[in-house]
Amino acid sequence: MLFDLVTRLFSPYQFNPFNYNPLRQVLTETVDFGALRSGHCPVKLFLSATNVRTGKIKVFQNDEIGPDAVLASACLPLMFQAVEIDGEHYWDGGYMGNPAIFPLIYGCDSRDVVIIHINPLERAKLPTTASEIMNRINEISFNPSLMREMRAIAFVTKLIDDGKILDNSMKRMLIHGIEAADVMAELGTLNKLNADWDNLNHLMKVGRERADAWLKQNFGRLGKESTVDIREEYL
Repeated sequence: MLFDLVTRLFSPYQFNPFNYNPLRQVLTETVDFGALRSGHCPVKLFLSATNVRTGKIKVFQNDEIGPDAVLASACLPLMFQAVEIDGEHYWDGGYMGNPAIFPLIYGCDSRDVVIIHINPLERAKLPTTASEIMNRINEISFNPSLMREMRAIAFVTKLIDDGKILDNSMKRMLIHGIEAADVMAELGTLNKLNADWDNLNHLMKVGRERADAWLKQNFGRLGKESTVDIREEYL
């Protein structure tokens, strides 16, 4: 709570003037960025960040990804100094693409997109404390970009279903979602700052359980149909 309060009173340029970020060393020691940037890498990876100057989204692809791109994609402006890359400064990509779906549409062959929800789209309980209100504001502010892209996908899907697009110029996307809203909604508003090992293991355990359950129920539908109702879920 004390650290959260400090971030409300002082900017990261004040309480962390030397711009120390322990995640940089972890990334450098554990991730083979050379293999990721290699033209032979079998995995396509897209990381989005928000350009502080222009407010536009920047999508880093394999050949551009290094520690700075990862840090930029997760740079919360009240906690970290903006990350500078090639003369531009970036904050968390969630403000403009959370996640960005369009690189998967135009840069990949697969029609299936599986969205892993870490923020609840809905909350039944009205936030009343200052921390609860701020947490809900953050959740809402990070969701509109996803809503906009889902609206565009729903629009194109309807055009295809209505027979108004016949030349295969648009690709029908199949949308899927894995979530644990019941668990995430019950977590305290400061849980995102909790790096306790038991807490991290608990979240990983929940994620694995929900992913396994989703795969058992929906694996056979991949490549055939969406497993979420886009209009009901996102619009």
